This record gives sequence, structure tokens and C-alpha cells, in this order.
Amino acid sequence: MSSEREVLTYDLFGTATRELAQEVADSGFRPDMILAIARGGLALGMGLGYALAVKNISVVNVEFYTGVDQRLDVPIMLPPTPAAVDLSGLKVLVADDVADTGRTLELVHAFCEGHVAEVRTVVIYEKPQSVIKPDYSWRSTERWIDFPWSVLPPVVDPEALAH
Repeated sequence: MSSEREVLTYDLFGTATRELAQEVADSGFRPDMILAIARGGLALGMGLGYALAVKNISVVNVEFYTGVDQRLDVPIMLPPTPAAVDLSGLKVLVADDVADTGRTLELVHAFCEGHVAEVRTVVIYEKPQSVIKPDYSWRSTERWIDFPWSVLPPVVDPEALAH
């Protein structure tokens, strides 16, 4: 991994969100629901919800990354997961911050497939090695990305919060 990093500021995040929303709108896709992948896709899902006038926003929590370029063997969906019956017949836009390996996006896409009328994916960044090509992405990069919400350490001691 290169020591050079892609830096996303909150201002650029706003620009990325609006440009992605415009790309989705211009494609003619009108999602009934935005399914945001927590945690990285939460802000994008909310921003797209406002920009695309979609009030039906749901969240799926997937754990994969455990640190900088460190991850579990496979991504896992954590409870509570949306009931597939709740997605039935909907056009769903799955939102995440990055398609790095693409395995998280692939997992959620597969979860939706067969239950929804149509599923499309949107990310801020995609990487060339991703196993899934997002339908919409703002930028492509090979670098590690510093997101404004995760670049600084927590204000609390994560170890003290462990149960």
C-alpha cells in the first residue's frame, strides 16, 4: 500500500454526494429505498436520501475492516438485518463509502437480489481490485482513503467501552 493517501474532506464529501445523486437521477433510476451500509455508508445514504427525495432509508451493519488494511476473512452482517420481505418489490440503492475489496458490497447486493425489483450500488470511492463494480462511484483510487469521519481517533477509549 502506498504511503500516499486520498483525503476526503467534509466539503468534498458534500460535493461527492450531490454529484452522485445527480448521476443516479440522470440514469433514470428512482430508488424506493436507500440501504446504507454501516458505518461508512451512513452519511452517504442520508445525503442521497435528501438529494433524491427518498425518505425510506434503512441500515445494514456489516463488519469487515478491523484496522488500516486489516480485515476479517469474510464480511459478516450483524443483527438486526432488514427482513427480506420488507424489501420485496422495491428498487433499492445500496450505499457505502468505498468498494475496496468489494466483498461487503457484494454481500449486501446478494442479500437483496431475488427479493427486490432492482438493486443498484453507489460508493464514493471504488478501487480497481473490487470484486464488484459499483453502478455509481464518484472517484476511483488505489490509495488508502482518509474519510473525515474516521481519520481522527475516537474521543473515548474504545477498550473502556468493551463489554
